[in-house]
Amino acid sequence: MHGSPPTYAFLGPEGTFTEAALLQVPGAQEAVRVPAPNVNAALDQVRSGSADAAMVPIENSVEGGVTATLDAIASGQELRIIREVLVPISFVLVTRPGVRREDVRRVSTHGHAWAQCRMWMENNMPGAEYVPGSSTAAAAMGLLDGDCHYDAAICAPLVAQAHPGLQVLAENIGDNPGAVTRFILVSRPGVLPERTGADKTTLVVPLPEDRPGALMEILDQFASRGVNLSRIESRPTGQYLGHYFFSIDADGHAGEARVADALAGLHRISPGTRFLGSYARADRQATAVAAHTSDAAFSAAREWVGSILDAASTAGESGSGSSPTA
Repeated sequence: MHGSPPTYAFLGPEGTFTEAALLQVPGAQEAVRVPAPNVNAALDQVRSGSADAAMVPIENSVEGGVTATLDAIASGQELRIIREVLVPISFVLVTRPGVRREDVRRVSTHGHAWAQCRMWMENNMPGAEYVPGSSTAAAAMGLLDGDCHYDAAICAPLVAQAHPGLQVLAENIGDNPGAVTRFILVSRPGVLPERTGADKTTLVVPLPEDRPGALMEILDQFASRGVNLSRIESRPTGQYLGHYFFSIDADGHAGEARVADALAGLHRISPGTRFLGSYARADRQATAVAAHTSDAAFSAAREWVGSILDAASTAGESGSGSSPTA
């Protein structure tokens, strides 16, 4: 219905860092927010039209790319990234009331959270066994289930604050105090966000063939046009061993001549290249552009080539019917 609030899916349940990222989006507080059990389920809601957009994690400063998201957006119906959000990450260790630290034998959380707290756990609770969870919030909420098969969970402080049934055993247990997770808001293809001068473009580029220099040929499309890459990761396509695609973040917007020219070059050598969006950087860090790769430089170059072709055409027309003399 016209004027109704948008619907956002997010990696749930409620209280995840993903929901915290979503709440940074203007209007999200008043929007319909639908938790999803996994990244694929969140993106499927967008593809089916039941959600206008979905917030999912894509990169962590400690663990790197979130493979579930990288793989999910690389195939299937195309989607577009329209915004990124950065969320500082901190963790607490929670249990049911009355459980002491020495009673904890098994601890559940998401794999990325465990990786960020591994050293703390080894130093403070060396005997604790890790139990994989679908999310940090789901692990914490599982403690409230009478049939829970673990003793504690690692989650965001927000979850513990929202549920009095959880007892905090330890705070700030992350190994990297400055840890940050990057989240992306994904929608169906539509109008690109406007250029801001501090933009990022995300792509999926299949390796055309496994041969010497194939990756160099891809990278050269960016380097020769002065486009910096802030992230590049390889992921298996799943088709067969040794078949990969590259997930790439490039500094700049598809509306810039140098980026557009790089996209055209990529498509020439790898027609399966997938454009996932151009959007404003969350840190608002402006992109440095060399004079010879500016829009003005590309425009001047095109005009120069055009003038050569026009002059050649004019000369050909004026000289038609006559033959050169010795």
